[in-house]
Amino acid sequence: MSTQLSQIAKKAKLDRKVRFTSLAHLLTPEFLMETWDMLNQRATSGIDGESTEQFENRLEERVEDICAQVRGGVYRAPPVRRVDIPKGPGKTGTRPLGIPTVADRLLQRAVARILEAVFEADFLDCSYGFRPGRNPHHALQALRLQIVTRKVSHVFEADIRSYFTCIDHQWMRKMVAHRIADPTILKLIGKWLKAGAVVDGALISTKEGTPQGGPISPVLSNVYLHFTLDLWFEKKFKPQCKGEAYLVRFADDFVGSFQLLVDAQNFQQQLRERFARFNLELAEDKTRLLLFGRFAAATRRKHGQKPETFEFLGFKHVCGVDRAGRFAVIRLPSTKSRRKFLARTREWLLKHRHWKRREQQHHLSVMLRGFYQYFALHHCGDKLSWIRQEVQRQWMHALQRRGQRRRLSWVGLRDRQWFDLPLPRTLHPTI
Repeated sequence: MSTQLSQIAKKAKLDRKVRFTSLAHLLTPEFLMETWDMLNQRATSGIDGESTEQFENRLEERVEDICAQVRGGVYRAPPVRRVDIPKGPGKTGTRPLGIPTVADRLLQRAVARILEAVFEADFLDCSYGFRPGRNPHHALQALRLQIVTRKVSHVFEADIRSYFTCIDHQWMRKMVAHRIADPTILKLIGKWLKAGAVVDGALISTKEGTPQGGPISPVLSNVYLHFTLDLWFEKKFKPQCKGEAYLVRFADDFVGSFQLLVDAQNFQQQLRERFARFNLELAEDKTRLLLFGRFAAATRRKHGQKPETFEFLGFKHVCGVDRAGRFAVIRLPSTKSRRKFLARTREWLLKHRHWKRREQQHHLSVMLRGFYQYFALHHCGDKLSWIRQEVQRQWMHALQRRGQRRRLSWVGLRDRQWFDLPLPRTLHPTI
């Protein structure tokens, strides 16, 4: 089945105007069984309460049933179970997450694989989110190279207000139909867009937005911004610029880099108009144009001002110099990212303060290594060491709350082997 997807991807790349009229035949029991192995087996259940273990116990039977419903055109997309989850690295607050049923999640992932094979040929190099072989570090590296090696003096930091809940369904269908003409696939996507959500037992209809939380959502959101932002920037806006201009996007987070202020200002104005056409809106309180680049710090200093900074993908970007005295972009874990992680460790310790010390050590070590894995870029060592020290301080306070025992001291604990936590080290020196 993967070979068939590769053939589709090859055809899509060779002919950028072809529309695929026959794709639903790929949704066979064999294809769904292959897709099942790619799913998160620990995901929670949807509105029907069926767990992945229960579904797997009757896997062949359930897969055959799903395929029969799709072939007969009678498949009904069940509403998702909506919950609120914390936002990604560097962000505060929560976002609504829709949890599909296990069966629906499997079919969504199967269709998403087909869409990815078709649209991956069209997606531009400036896009890094939810794509094979690409991750946030690649986006951070591309942005750094643009600022350091190109003629960049201004950065446009942008944020889309409630992106996933504002996607226009009519535009979404038109964009997918630009490459997909298979009626079965188009109908399935339409059903998922209209499926609705169950909140506190009540069914809420969805007239706009994608089913965030479902496997189909990432590729649909990428398709929407591909047409709305990426193509427009490369084909329409960039040729108007008098200087150099670049775009880096990861999912709905993106940054524009410009040589000339006038181009950056034009981008800001035209982007508002472009987004309004597609039912999107910039969050003005999180969107700004700033002086940033090789000469930004010196220019700001002449006017008695501190160099400006911006945040992208959980990192604070600062104008600085390397050990050789050359201009460099310093990336540090943002204040929001650090606060969010420490809030997680504090909450975990409160719930598990009566665990054995060695078990606590193991779990906190796993949490720290996960934080290091993402944030251990060059220049981040001091901030990561501070994070480690704060986690140890939280742990000490949690141990002191266990009961009427002799109070533990920092000096007495830091030499104990069971109190030791992993030290940070640079894991991504070339990013």
